Amino acid sequence: MKYTLKNELIENFNESKSFSFPKYTSQLINWANQNAQGTRPVVVGQMSELFPEFMNSGMEITIENWRRWYTEKYPEAFENATDKIFAQVQNLRNAIPLIDREMVEKWVYDLIINKTFNGLYVQKAILASLAEKQGTTYRLATPEEESMGIDGYVGEVPYSVKPDTYKTMGRLSETIDVKMIYYSKTKTNLKIEVED
Repeated sequence: MKYTLKNELIENFNESKSFSFPKYTSQLINWANQNAQGTRPVVVGQMSELFPEFMNSGMEITIENWRRWYTEKYPEAFENATDKIFAQVQNLRNAIPLIDREMVEKWVYDLIINKTFNGLYVQKAILASLAEKQGTTYRLATPEEESMGIDGYVGEVPYSVKPDTYKTMGRLSETIDVKMIYYSKTKTNLKIEVED
């Protein structure tokens, strides 16, 4: 037998009550929490470890016992998380009046044009930064050089620029006989590895 169980039914079976929030408020609180990091494990504990610990505590498994068990372990978690998140809500409250249609249009342009370009076209930035570190010049490859797997030159040295996942690809149909630069993207930067 296969079936699905909706969240509302899980709540009913578990005899728990969810709060109802006015439209958009839960999204804003969630967004504030992402910035404030109010519910990170360092603040409220690691739930994926704590709940199994509670399950094995020998206590009857009820929502009231879970609440009691958790608050004994983390007596200040609700207040600490709330303080962090509410401070960020205040920041959002102060920022929202500054947003007008013109700002939204600039944001959309920045996302589609600038961030897309900078996020997807990293070769030039990597070659330019390597040239700066080496105190030399760089140039991008010509179409003929690109057909040989070269993305650009730093000084006189040809380089191919690839994401670090390229190293783990099993069946590569091309053989690139130049120095390699590998990069990986994180949320805030590029990690670059230059072959010696």
